[in-house]
Amino acid sequence: MPVILLMLLGYILKRINFFNAEFLKFGNKTVFFILLPILLFKNIADINDISQIRMDVIVYVLIIIVVLVFIGFLSALLIDDSKQKGVIHQCIFRSNFALIGVPLAELMGGSNGVVMAAVISLFSIPIFNVLAVIVLSVYKDGKIHLNPKKILLDIVKNPLIIGVLSGLVVALVKFKLADYNIQNPFGKVTFIYTIISYLARAATPLSLIVLGGQFDLQRVFGYKKQLVIGLIGRNIIAPLLGVGIAVILSLTGKVNFGPDVYAAIIALFGTPVAVASAIMAEAMDNDGQLAGQLVVWTSLFSLISLFVVIFIVRALGLL
Repeated sequence: MPVILLMLLGYILKRINFFNAEFLKFGNKTVFFILLPILLFKNIADINDISQIRMDVIVYVLIIIVVLVFIGFLSALLIDDSKQKGVIHQCIFRSNFALIGVPLAELMGGSNGVVMAAVISLFSIPIFNVLAVIVLSVYKDGKIHLNPKKILLDIVKNPLIIGVLSGLVVALVKFKLADYNIQNPFGKVTFIYTIISYLARAATPLSLIVLGGQFDLQRVFGYKKQLVIGLIGRNIIAPLLGVGIAVILSLTGKVNFGPDVYAAIIALFGTPVAVASAIMAEAMDNDGQLAGQLVVWTSLFSLISLFVVIFIVRALGLL
């Protein structure tokens, strides 16, 4: 509900002309180039112990992501407009893990849940962003064009990936220093950490308000088919596969996933499509309006789908 209300605030402020198009344009750039990269940097840099990384969970998550990428590819074949294919494709596999998933994991699993979510984000967020750059780059004229040099350049220049990799460097240095019983020097520079924390906290509300300001209700009617495909893929298929298979494996004794793991994978596969997907689609000359509509409507429908998933998993005693 907070996600929906923040987007509604942005929509109302734009409707009453409190925002203009120029503000929303630069708000979009601020979120994409500054706030989201800092949020991702902080989430990963805050991981304190490499022993918290469970490889069985990571392998499971990566397998499900690969399956969802393939389903996204099949879904994109149903779309005629080349500028919409990549938008639909990324909607299927890319969740709002950074902005909504990690806080949601904390609400469901407490401190252990947020630690597991941060560990998973170390792998999932770079993969999400690299794959998003690829799928938003390859569809041209209804065909798939692979330009490895351009795709690699887009990946290297992507501010979200830069944020993730920078956070990973800091985390790895912390792990190495801990091996030699050397105190973490990053914790000493408290004023810098405070500034980073302030900017990270600003990412979620500002991105949602800006997204709400860009929402055009009249465009919904031109996107019926695209929205149905995106909603089914993101709100039904993704949690059904990501959480459903884990439940089956747990009940049959194939895996030993505790409440912290379920909190994290529900947050990863059950949340709506990433807010950054709309910002990135616009920046990479795809259909940013469709991407924004998908963020809004998958967020609305996640009020129902998330409730159902969490209710079932708790009823089974796994969360």
